[in-house]
Amino acid sequence: MDEAVVVVAEKSGAEVQARAYEASVQYIEELTSKCNEIQTKVLAEILSQNAETEYLKRHGMPHGHINRDTFKTNVPVITYEDIKSDILRIYNGDFSPLLCAKPIVELVLSTGTSSGQSKMIPITNDDMQRRIRLRNAVYPFLTKCIEGENPDKGKMLGLLLTRDETITPGGLVARPGTNAILKNPQFYNDNPYPYNTNTSPIEAIHCPDHFQSIYTQLLCGFYQRHDVTSVKVVFGSNLTWAIHFLKGHYSDLCHDISSGNLNPKITDLSLRTRMIDTFMQHPQPELAKFIESACIGENWEGILKTIWPNAKYIEAILTGSMTQYIPMLNYYSGGLPLVTLLYVSSECDFGYNLDPMCGPYNISYTLMPNMAYYEFIPLTSEDDVSGSQPEPVDMANVEVGQEYELVITTYTGLYSQLLMNSRYRMGDVILLTGFYNSTPQFKFIRRRNVVLSIDVDKTTESDLHMAIQMASNVLQPFNTIILDYTSNSCTETIPGHYVIYLELITKTPANGTGLGANILEECCLAMEESLGFYYKSGRKSNCIGPLEIRVLSNGTFEKLMDFAISNGATFNQFKMPRCVKSVSMLELLDSRVDSSHFSPSTPHCRS
Repeated sequence: MDEAVVVVAEKSGAEVQARAYEASVQYIEELTSKCNEIQTKVLAEILSQNAETEYLKRHGMPHGHINRDTFKTNVPVITYEDIKSDILRIYNGDFSPLLCAKPIVELVLSTGTSSGQSKMIPITNDDMQRRIRLRNAVYPFLTKCIEGENPDKGKMLGLLLTRDETITPGGLVARPGTNAILKNPQFYNDNPYPYNTNTSPIEAIHCPDHFQSIYTQLLCGFYQRHDVTSVKVVFGSNLTWAIHFLKGHYSDLCHDISSGNLNPKITDLSLRTRMIDTFMQHPQPELAKFIESACIGENWEGILKTIWPNAKYIEAILTGSMTQYIPMLNYYSGGLPLVTLLYVSSECDFGYNLDPMCGPYNISYTLMPNMAYYEFIPLTSEDDVSGSQPEPVDMANVEVGQEYELVITTYTGLYSQLLMNSRYRMGDVILLTGFYNSTPQFKFIRRRNVVLSIDVDKTTESDLHMAIQMASNVLQPFNTIILDYTSNSCTETIPGHYVIYLELITKTPANGTGLGANILEECCLAMEESLGFYYKSGRKSNCIGPLEIRVLSNGTFEKLMDFAISNGATFNQFKMPRCVKSVSMLELLDSRVDSSHFSPSTPHCRS
């Protein structure tokens, strides 16, 4: 069955491609129709393959026992910290069957946003093949939703960045997950899959210097502007960053196009040679004039559709904290559909959005039962306060309308590798929305542990996002958008209080003197009104001080990302932390505060 979905990268025409797409559709239908059967098989395979590993023996897993009950009795539910020492052994060169029996070929680095440190996830060749197959099989569903569009007609403007990898003391490559995919020859090479025909040469994507990489990818996109039928980034935040990059450099890009001379700042030899040989043969002053006329001025509404008129959609991850970028992308895109296809993480690639044109606020993912063994911890509204942990249930026993925390057991490594033998708590909270055939579908709600807290209150990421939406509603009549945000629990004051950092943008020039202090104070109160009972109770009893908004200078979040990248984060995987705890990041934010505003009154509190 798996062999049927390996989309061979050949130049043999539409007939071969059509057969490949048909096989992909059949593959997904078969998987989702036999969910429980496949889950039983996956767990049995994991346990039998890894029966001799140190980890399973350590937990007393009886040799040859591959049933679910024995597994659940002997193997505990863990977090990354429980296996960190094992991963460090792999990092330092212990290649014994520690966590999995098959050879580990690389370590994938997680984003590490909340802790500031990346977690390392062991990967085997088999695991990478599963990930590639899953990603290949989803595109037929997207193709079907775009009337008259074939994946071999037109090109993808993929603003995709990688960075240098490191070699561990044990000799393994350690790199971000996006690097692992983009540098895999089966996923992207000079003879790519039909739907991955990129406007940019591989030298641009693989260039570790982010300026040179994004500069040349935009340049390639301009030269092929009429061929572009889609725009692809990893996260929605990546595209907003790329647009701001374009704002700052479109004059230089237009000069290159008009003169036929490549910017001397492009110093990577292989990239420079490829760009000159492929694109920089003849000056194109008319194209340069068009690009400049589109970019000049303050009004960038619909800029993507203006420059790339044949684009049909934008592909990016826009669930979870990335929903913040949906209004901005709608503004810049001119109404192009925003498509999120996959639910993936460094630990595992989980599943698909099988209704890709549904709109980013309505996405439900379908778990692919062959990727890992899944369990689900039922959650209630009291769980985050009490710390209780009900017993996990299997895929076959989930209920529509219930929230769960996802627990996974992978072939090679769950969250950072080696979970294959352990039951790893992802920290992802999901809501079961229905079934596709016999397979559960879910919405990603939040990361469970991303919270603000001063007293007994616990504000989650989704709570914070809702509060931001309330502030956005207040700002809407003033033609102002929240470009980005983060927060902090400030305990330097007595009592402590929430600090919300906002960067604002006005879509068209303001006629008056800008937002008055009273409007931003109204935003503070609107945010507080949207927060939960424990927060409002704390405000009423003066255990929590008034919420504060600190308005930031334009460009602050770009500087924050640059700071994170300079300290080891990667552009493709960077996700703006919604609660900043790093002292250095807080210093950067506070150094760029233009004004500060507090809630003028106590929010209503109902028990």
